[in-house]
Amino acid sequence: MLDATPQYSEPLTEDRLFAWHAALFPTGRSGMRPITVGAWRTKEAGDMQVVSGPLGREHVHFEAPSADRLEREMAMFLKWFEKRSDMDPVLKSGLAHLWFVTIHPFEDGNGRIGRAIADMALARAEGTSGRFYSMSAQIETERKQYYLHLEESQRGGVDVTSWLEWFLNCLGRAIDGAENELAGVLRKAKVWERINEAPVNERQRSVINRLLDGFEGKLSTSKYAKLTKCSPDTALRDIKGLIDRRILVQDASGGRSTSYRLNNLADLGRIQAAGRHL
Repeated sequence: MLDATPQYSEPLTEDRLFAWHAALFPTGRSGMRPITVGAWRTKEAGDMQVVSGPLGREHVHFEAPSADRLEREMAMFLKWFEKRSDMDPVLKSGLAHLWFVTIHPFEDGNGRIGRAIADMALARAEGTSGRFYSMSAQIETERKQYYLHLEESQRGGVDVTSWLEWFLNCLGRAIDGAENELAGVLRKAKVWERINEAPVNERQRSVINRLLDGFEGKLSTSKYAKLTKCSPDTALRDIKGLIDRRILVQDASGGRSTSYRLNNLADLGRIQAAGRHL
């Protein structure tokens, strides 16, 4: 991935794919099993099949092209990938991934390299290596649906509309996820910009970050003490200091069920403005 997207404008070649594969398997093994590294799979590796079911009653979901066809198949694929055309570049990314994993040229690592190829094509589509989303990471998150749609597209016929629909929707979810993540990062930055008008100690900093990350349940004195490995008295002093600065507010319930939460961003802004005025 570090080579595929920053160097997206460089040609995708056989040697480049071999280098990616060698980087994935530096020991020449996939787990305990020795494999051919930095080269197409060989006849000796046997047929590449996706199967399920008990021994003797296996169901073959997919069988990749035989080893003696790989040179020709990959030459066609690489020529198509590098050829300029009027095809929508995002659709080309989805087709490139499907085509590569269907050829399945390596003994192992085809999915990971196929995802790198998809992200490389998307970087070309946008003309930039600086993207805040990762199609590869999103596919990894949706592995179950990914394999279902992949199998459906590889089960005969050349109509891949269903695959492309899923790929485009997956891309949309990757972008939405990146937007949500960036919104969270920007919110944290704004909160800390306002809190850092005056210093907080490391215990307080740690707990505030936990609250910003979506702390489950309610923050109490005992939970604060456990999170920061301090005494209940120290926890109470820390919390009181944050309440005095209106960084934390106490929830309505009192007594043994007393809990605290972060003040909202607007109130923190008013605190900052008041501090500057004073």
